[in-house]
Amino acid sequence: MVWGSQSPILAAMTSKKLVAASSEPLVLSILSQGESYGYAIIQRVRRVSKDTLQWTDGMLYPILHRLERNGLIVATWGESETGRRRRYYRITSKGKQALSEQKREWSSVHATLLQVWGSPHA
Repeated sequence: MVWGSQSPILAAMTSKKLVAASSEPLVLSILSQGESYGYAIIQRVRRVSKDTLQWTDGMLYPILHRLERNGLIVATWGESETGRRRRYYRITSKGKQALSEQKREWSSVHATLLQVWGSPHA
């Protein structure tokens, strides 16, 4: 993801930081819409970001494990349509509360950025 005229190195660092910061609310938001599994979450992020966020298994699963450890999601084993075992994740009530707070925080940051970017003194 390249931002404006930044150098590729700066753009990559910024992207990594933004991806890390937004990963928890993205996963919780996706799971708030229904149970899902790792590969489907990765594909959903790619689709809604129009391929600007390219998550990998190595990035997603530590996030899922942390969310599960913190009681924000639960995981259960199930079977896919092909009979393969798959781990399904769903948001908990504690996760819904955390998501609500994160939405408020991100909305505040977004509104502040819009104010600054729209200001003639920016």
